[in-house]
Amino acid sequence: MSLTEHLLRPLLKSSAARPLITHYDDAAGSRIELSVATAANWAAKTANWLVEEFDVEPGDEVSVELPAHWQTAGVLLGAWWCGAQVVKGGSGVAVAFVGPEAPVEQAGRTAMVALDPLGRGLGSRCPEGAMDYLAEARLSGDEFTPLLPIPDDTPALLGAPVGEVLTRARERATALGIGAGDRVLSARPWSLPDGVLDALLAPLAAGAHLVQVTNATPDKLATHREEERTTVELT
Repeated sequence: MSLTEHLLRPLLKSSAARPLITHYDDAAGSRIELSVATAANWAAKTANWLVEEFDVEPGDEVSVELPAHWQTAGVLLGAWWCGAQVVKGGSGVAVAFVGPEAPVEQAGRTAMVALDPLGRGLGSRCPEGAMDYLAEARLSGDEFTPLLPIPDDTPALLGAPVGEVLTRARERATALGIGAGDRVLSARPWSLPDGVLDALLAPLAAGAHLVQVTNATPDKLATHREEERTTVELT
């Protein structure tokens, strides 16, 4: 079973409508909340797009160089759902996910993520050689089922297999004091692998609600802490 299925399947069965990720971008002044079902929908669209557009198969490398953002969550969960291995950079990857200001280093293999607060694509601003992830992936199917089961020994994160990544995420949740039902306030970047493990996978593995803040300032963090009634903080 894929890493995404391990993380989302129990939540989809028990509480699909509850908030899973709330993302603040304090520079943009935005707040976006994704339920479990909505996060799974974005992940499914991404997984379908990767398989249909890039023929991604289990173990194929997908580069993700993006900030902590609700759209990045969709990219990561979608990549893992179809069995891809998430890596940093590299010229031989099946596809490279980058932000809107990044150069296009692999024509036809660069997926540019707009990071727009409202989920709008780049439109005419998408440079030649890049693909507009938000505009294209949203046209893909809302549900995803791998053609074949994803074994737990499939590489998922920088060479670490699915089973090991899941175990590490659960261990980090315990070490960080994150439990089911917690509301986790985080301003940590989603660096690979430690940032993603602590600030994304650990809360999801524990069944917690993640409140992720990008471009945080101390005064804004205090406001978010009070308004979101968070119970655990990662800064």
